[in-house]
Amino acid sequence: MSSSGEAAPAFIAPGATLGVIGGGQLGRMFAHAAQASGYAVAVLDPDPDSPAGRVADEHIRTAYLDRGGLARLADVSAAITTEFENVPAEALDLLAARRPVAPAGRSVARCQDRRLEKAAFVACDVPCAPHAAIAAASDLDDVDAGLFPGLLKTARLGYDGKGQRSVADRSELASAFRDLGGVACVLERKLPLHAEVSVIVARNGRGEVVQLPLQENVHRRGILALTRVPAQGIGAATQARAGALARRVTESLDYVGVLCVEFFVLADGSLVANEMAPRPHNSGHYSIDACDVSQFDLQVRAMTGAPLVAPRLHSAAVMLNLLGELWLRDAAARAIEPDWLRVLALPGAHLRLYGKREARAGRKMGHLTFTAASPDDADAAARSAAVILGIESP
Repeated sequence: MSSSGEAAPAFIAPGATLGVIGGGQLGRMFAHAAQASGYAVAVLDPDPDSPAGRVADEHIRTAYLDRGGLARLADVSAAITTEFENVPAEALDLLAARRPVAPAGRSVARCQDRRLEKAAFVACDVPCAPHAAIAAASDLDDVDAGLFPGLLKTARLGYDGKGQRSVADRSELASAFRDLGGVACVLERKLPLHAEVSVIVARNGRGEVVQLPLQENVHRRGILALTRVPAQGIGAATQARAGALARRVTESLDYVGVLCVEFFVLADGSLVANEMAPRPHNSGHYSIDACDVSQFDLQVRAMTGAPLVAPRLHSAAVMLNLLGELWLRDAAARAIEPDWLRVLALPGAHLRLYGKREARAGRKMGHLTFTAASPDDADAAARSAAVILGIESP
């Protein structure tokens, strides 16, 4: 039985087709994992040149709410997932009338709106930053002065540092609210941070839950720059508590699929939840090369009703995010291929590019993971790669 009291779905055996909405790099890596386990993959994405669409067994080139495209995806798929959180939840609800969908539209909808996300954390007693929802300019005068200095974030469609403004006082808040278009926002009080970490959890319809090791993350200019596993300078008790809190969120939502919960570790060692992503996460890409079960393997297992086994970290790892700036190195901003020959000569190098045709500043083009017998060895190789590539050193 599932935790909701309904009968757990039957196991979907290899040979079936698994559907995914979204054609980006997460869909591409999901497709690779599913195909390696013997499944076919159908991708629904309007871009004829999408990274996932190019490796799928079938690419349905329609908009996410196109009824014909959704019907075709349901026709060919035994179960369906999503590779990005901004897919219309309505599309998932329509598909769920015909096929198992993981995660469910209601879970994705919660993660699409920071107000609902914060409410979900509060409802299951997971600490988050003091905050206030701002629906309109008339709410600005009512904001508690204790929330300054703070970060104003759009309630929807904010990611990789987009849709955010730092505000020191009520005057800056009003200006930032206008700059962000006067849309619904959440104001969060700035907290004294020691580190940023994330926990990736997988849960299936029988209520089985497993997680990847806690990941320590470094962001630059709002975008994930690198991930270290095992986390350095994060005590065992803090790591265990982060895992327990992430599992609590997953179970409270009756969530099926892969969920990433990001946390801030504060200067006093306490944890506050920042946000969650209803899908595999950039910080978990290292698991392809450093774990015996990757986050994408877990995604396949969760949606097919397969048993979930706890992933084992067999190597220390440092993952570097590769952004479009790497390819834009001359004065005319023309694309220049990085020196992969020297990078691949480094011990433990695993290069994974996403098949995107055009490099743009801030665009995630791939990742580079270094595995090693020790964290120090992984760090050393990653630092050498940073020098070769001309990026900021880990």
